[in-house]
Amino acid sequence: MSLASTLIDDHPALNAGPSTPRPDRRLPVIPALPAKHLRAVPDGIEARGFALYVGVDESKAALAGTSLTEVVEQLRALVDKLIPGSETHAAVALASIGTGGHDVDVVRLALQDPGALANRRRSAESQDRASTGVTIDISRKRVLLDNENASLTFKEFELLQYLVLREGRTVERAELIASLWSAGDDEVPNERTIDVHVRRLRSKLGGYEQIVRTVRGAGYRFDRHADVAIHQASTPSPDLF
Repeated sequence: MSLASTLIDDHPALNAGPSTPRPDRRLPVIPALPAKHLRAVPDGIEARGFALYVGVDESKAALAGTSLTEVVEQLRALVDKLIPGSETHAAVALASIGTGGHDVDVVRLALQDPGALANRRRSAESQDRASTGVTIDISRKRVLLDNENASLTFKEFELLQYLVLREGRTVERAELIASLWSAGDDEVPNERTIDVHVRRLRSKLGGYEQIVRTVRGAGYRFDRHADVAIHQASTPSPDLF
């Protein structure tokens, strides 16, 4: 499941009907502060609002005796108390179960925060510059050899990806044909076709050709190697398992 966002107003878990009454939680009294201009706003530009990213999931909220719905309602009420008539819009960040990283960073990425996206892009570029050996970037559909792009064809990349996603398992030629070719393809494949594609793939891998191993009489296999780095997308691969 990819990172995504959805309006809280449309989220069923955040729009449940009447529930067991909760203890009265009064809003804190916040003393008035002198008006200050945001230092980050240049001349000729005005701030029209702000986004507050909160990294917390429903289970953490429940342990604290509340819910995301109640937190949102309290924050909206607080804003309306501080600035009567102000407009608010809330969204809930969705991510695949088990997504790693700090909660607030996951939220920022899910809601497409420009700063978080820029940081992720710089991190990926830094990894690319520092990488040596083979980098198989499934998310970008490319292979780097000592930080140089390997010009694989679409079918060659599909073949490598299929083996990589089944690391350590010998894949028979018949399975590769059934999985990577369809009836509408111009090429009519057979086991010889697979051998030709593997030979071309290996030639483009240069000194790293042995990451695609031949299992005599059976098929081909990818084994993890110290020189190989695999970058996978946060969303599931389109490859069929």
